[in-house]
Amino acid sequence: MKSIFSNIRGAHGMGVLLLLWLSLGALAQPYELLIRNAHVIDPANSIHRRMDIAIGEGKILKVAAGINETAVQVIDAEGLYLTPGFIDPHTHVFVGTQAGLFANGVNSVSPDDFTFRSGVTTVVDAGTSGWRSFPLFKQQVIDQSKTRILAFLNISGGGMTGAAHEQDLQDMNVDSAVAVMKRYPDIITGVKIGHYNGKEWDPFDNALRAAERAGKPLFVECHLPEYNLESQLAKMRPGDIITHSFEHIRERMPIVGENGQVRTFVLEARKRGVLFDLGHGGAGFWFDQAVPAVKQGFYPNSFGTDLHRFSMNSAMKDMANVMSKFMAMGLSLEQVVEIATWNTARAIGHTELGNLAEGNPADIVLFRLREGVFGFMDSAGARINGNRKLEVELTVRQGKVVWDLNGLVAKKKGF
Repeated sequence: MKSIFSNIRGAHGMGVLLLLWLSLGALAQPYELLIRNAHVIDPANSIHRRMDIAIGEGKILKVAAGINETAVQVIDAEGLYLTPGFIDPHTHVFVGTQAGLFANGVNSVSPDDFTFRSGVTTVVDAGTSGWRSFPLFKQQVIDQSKTRILAFLNISGGGMTGAAHEQDLQDMNVDSAVAVMKRYPDIITGVKIGHYNGKEWDPFDNALRAAERAGKPLFVECHLPEYNLESQLAKMRPGDIITHSFEHIRERMPIVGENGQVRTFVLEARKRGVLFDLGHGGAGFWFDQAVPAVKQGFYPNSFGTDLHRFSMNSAMKDMANVMSKFMAMGLSLEQVVEIATWNTARAIGHTELGNLAEGNPADIVLFRLREGVFGFMDSAGARINGNRKLEVELTVRQGKVVWDLNGLVAKKKGF
């Protein structure tokens, strides 16, 4: 260091000295948040061990064992698991004042009220808004929320506004949908088709054309009584997503046949790249489908909860409960974490999410894995028991603590 300073002379040298001093000062700045001693599970980066995480300016700055630098705030996460923030690709959050509706209505829910407490940092609204109503959704909900909100755009211009509006073929305009997607490419992740009661394939085909033109996936919700499941899957491309994978209702053929085996055409669709979302909801998840499918190695690519006013108060509850439910059916902790993070991030085309790579947004969840006897329900009122359950302790969104169950970041330890 002495030889460096001895060679610095004159005004130019003073400038160099100032830059050097500023650089050393910057290096000495503490991290904003340092989480130590957590068991980190980051499937995208093959991490499954004890690590520390350093955060600053809303981003992940360092992931390593034994980070010794200083931090403004330090959390000792001994005994806790740390993962990327969970991503829910099937929600209804276009909340508003309209009674009985999802689009701008009370049947949708305000995301910040329910996401962070279950470890969810990003949601995708599943077609609650269409190409006509999306700007209002953005202004009224997306821009006002701490939760990161993305969207599948409904091919119906008004979105989920009720049966009369959603049956209007003239409202399912490809050009209009594509124009809105191109205007908001970082927010709109794809196109949704669903809740059409007619026999025509026009809504499905229009949604598919819009998705193709925008270079986005198609999101298919199977409330389509005249559309055969096999025919729908045959039309879908690699990367397209079908939801309510374990539904068992009269209007739709289930994925598990009468012989107890997952249907061949379902397995073939998955093999060629069609993605199967959970879509739990209030009526979309049945153990008589999920249990045999999971035993055969068929489980969802993503854990869309279908969060809305009714599902959160029935068998679904929240993302942590859904993940615990699948562990009770035989999936490992690492498997459910991968489904809730990296699998979903790739499916929605946002690979900066769902993993803990340095420089990515600091969306993080700390949770405890409780042991005991826990009951999990399906949409038909059936129950299974499990011996492990996720309990979210702390959620971080872009470097800021947004949920703290037991005061891990509290400044005072008591009086």
